[in-house]
Amino acid sequence: MRADVGRRLLAEFLGTGLLVAVVVGSGIAAQQLSPHDVGLQLLENSMATVFGLAALILVFGPVSGAHFNPVVTLADWALGPDRHAGGLPGVAAYLVAQVAGAIGGAILANVMFGVDTSLSGKDRDSGGHLVAEVVATAVLLLLIFSLVRTGRDAWVAPAVGAYIGAAYWFTSSTSFANPAVTVGRIFSDTFAGIAPASAPAFIAMQLVGLAVGVLLVVVLYPVAAPVVPTAPGPVED
Repeated sequence: MRADVGRRLLAEFLGTGLLVAVVVGSGIAAQQLSPHDVGLQLLENSMATVFGLAALILVFGPVSGAHFNPVVTLADWALGPDRHAGGLPGVAAYLVAQVAGAIGGAILANVMFGVDTSLSGKDRDSGGHLVAEVVATAVLLLLIFSLVRTGRDAWVAPAVGAYIGAAYWFTSSTSFANPAVTVGRIFSDTFAGIAPASAPAFIAMQLVGLAVGVLLVVVLYPVAAPVVPTAPGPVED
């Protein structure tokens, strides 16, 4: 049975918050453990994100679809049928829950590591960063919805975790690919943060990536796989 609205929103709030806590917390830990090796910091940060994201999708996926990302929610609504959020009001509620969770997750990571919560000073404003966000977001959506539209939903958690881990390395922006996470990481003045002045351009490019990703899904996978009904259980009186 489809989870009720409150449970779905709670799942998106907690899932997004824990995702940001993983990203920011592992970034802080990497800085502390490997203060003189940025490459090792990125490896530590990306590996934690790979496993943390896959685990969170498995935990919250049955409740809310485990979007944890406004562009995934918007793509799910645009591509139809809207399987999780429940129309435009539901989409708006998902977005609010995701952004609130992301901010809360950054603050939680700061508290766990005894770091003051302050706005990031890490500028990410080069043209290469912006192009990278379009690519990272578009390919993320293509990956998710290619699996969903071909009936391979069970592969979403490991595939998305693996992709984000790879995208940490092959994109110059380290693949934020998520407006909510971008907002959350403003509140971390650490290795994983992003300066407030850099965030709007990142989010704008993520929305461009949303459009590109949806277009690619429609062109490459125009028809979703039919839902195979499960075998009926015993009839109860």
